[in-house]
Amino acid sequence: MASAPTQILAKASGTDRLNPVPPNEVLFGTSPVMQEIRCRATKVSKANVPVLLCGEGGTGKEALAHWIHANSNYAGGAFVKVSCAAIPGTLLESELFGYEKGAFTGANQSKPGRVEMADQGTLFLDEIADLSLSLQSKVLHFLQDGSFCRLGAQAGRTVNARLICTTNKDLETEMALGSFRSDLFYRINVVRLRVPSLRERRVDIPVLAEFFREHHERQFGKAGAPFPVGMLDYLQNLDWPGNVRELSNGVARYVLIGAEALAVFEQPRRTSTTSNERRLTGRQGLKLKHLAKDAIREMERNVILEALRAHQWNRRKTAEALKISYRSLIYKIHDAGLISGKASSSKRSGPIPN
Repeated sequence: MASAPTQILAKASGTDRLNPVPPNEVLFGTSPVMQEIRCRATKVSKANVPVLLCGEGGTGKEALAHWIHANSNYAGGAFVKVSCAAIPGTLLESELFGYEKGAFTGANQSKPGRVEMADQGTLFLDEIADLSLSLQSKVLHFLQDGSFCRLGAQAGRTVNARLICTTNKDLETEMALGSFRSDLFYRINVVRLRVPSLRERRVDIPVLAEFFREHHERQFGKAGAPFPVGMLDYLQNLDWPGNVRELSNGVARYVLIGAEALAVFEQPRRTSTTSNERRLTGRQGLKLKHLAKDAIREMERNVILEALRAHQWNRRKTAEALKISYRSLIYKIHDAGLISGKASSSKRSGPIPN
């Protein structure tokens, strides 16, 4: 596996100081839907045309934007991110276009905006659907010819920057509701790429999980420990409504808590199989923590079962693979009601035989 990238900045806005992207085999994986994204992104990366990245939150739109920038003719310039949802509308205009000294109370010196900082680079407008209508008109004017004015300035300025925008909203619906300008939509919608959810690219989950495990081990200074047997298969069957971001957070908890605490993916909605759904039917009256506890036990049971099968039901080898003590494994086997394949075929119940 290629080395982990420098962590993408989580600031609401600002130039990306470090900013490499994950290696291609991690970012794009092997799923057909992501290979199609890679093909189209490669074609548009060299052309200075606006790119609109759509998709659910946490799917990796920002990572793809970094990749497009790194493979474009503007790679030598800065990648400047502006989070349209995180900055209040009253401040966003000055953040975008800058201001002159005395433009408003507290403006004690001139300050360039994000647009200027992106000159000869990439301007990344994250969640552009959250721009106010008044600011949308100013952004549209800037996109027409690259010219703008700082707040309080008389003379205009011009920059040459590539534009990449993201949204997790349906902009056609936003236009119909009157909350997004149609002329701005047609300006930014030259090339549109829909980044698929993690549920649409399950085949890529193992390489993503391994990548995040190595990355978080370095981040936290923890010694490396492989995933228990069966864990990657289990992860491929989860729903992941939070997509790649949720997977990364789950692996981070796994690295911090350790292999013995297998309850790191504590989500009441478990695998895609329907058995768990049937178990929870009619139990809405229970407290959430009780539902989560049941779900965690089910996950642990699945992982242990897969490990036992992988080691021909040898409990000592299974305990070593799971990085838990032999006694802990025996307790968990009894608690989960697991029986060996041999015992099952004989229709015997009870603990695994010696």
